[in-house]
Amino acid sequence: MSQFSNIHPDAKIGENVKIDSFVTIGGDVVIEEGTWIGPNAVIMDGARIGKNCNIFPGAVIAGIPQDLKFRGEKTTVEIGDNTTIREFCTVNRGTVAKGKTVVGNNCLLQSYSHVAHDCLLKNYVILGSFAGLAGEVEVDDWAIVSPYSAVQQFTKIGKHAFIAGASQVRKDIPPYVLVANTPLAYTGVNSVGLRRRGFTIEKVNEIQNIYRYLYQKGLNNSQALNAIQDETEPTPEREEILSFINSSERGIVRGPQD
Repeated sequence: MSQFSNIHPDAKIGENVKIDSFVTIGGDVVIEEGTWIGPNAVIMDGARIGKNCNIFPGAVIAGIPQDLKFRGEKTTVEIGDNTTIREFCTVNRGTVAKGKTVVGNNCLLQSYSHVAHDCLLKNYVILGSFAGLAGEVEVDDWAIVSPYSAVQQFTKIGKHAFIAGASQVRKDIPPYVLVANTPLAYTGVNSVGLRRRGFTIEKVNEIQNIYRYLYQKGLNNSQALNAIQDETEPTPEREEILSFINSSERGIVRGPQD
């Protein structure tokens, strides 16, 4: 640990944690073994950082929420194992709404990205440079939010979804899809990403067929969901799609024909 850092004596620092110069660490902080904290990073009260993470210079973890309903309640940021947080990224604490902001295992938050209060990022999520998540956004496993994108509060992003750069995300993004353009619209299934993660061609085709009911057959959502239920084979991927859409409170992103 560098002699030039300011580390509160109550902070719980695991074994083999490397802390570089000019780091500030608060008292109500837990950093587990093998993690690296780069120069000028600030780890504030409420941070819970897992094993083998890399926190790059200038990042600020567990700053208080930028939310007017916050009244100083004790809340946390929980960051899983093997996650990388790049230069000047900010991750804010939770509020009374959920009590914590969560970033899962094996995530990559690129430079200058922002994760607001009470967000939930699951595992293997990538948040591109300058992308921002407003409060209480949920991002499922393997989803990618490309650089300069802005995600409105309470939005949900399904697993394996890909959001193109500079997107304005105001509706829920179903699993396995690719969205782009202005205004934001469904442009197909994230077939490249799915194949990279071991999905077979047959499985990708199955997912594409499901989304044809929603976006290419001229059906409204209720008609499409009924047709998917009646006319396609039950698989884990189908059930994931149906469950996501049925539970969406904001509604899902529009199709290209709109």
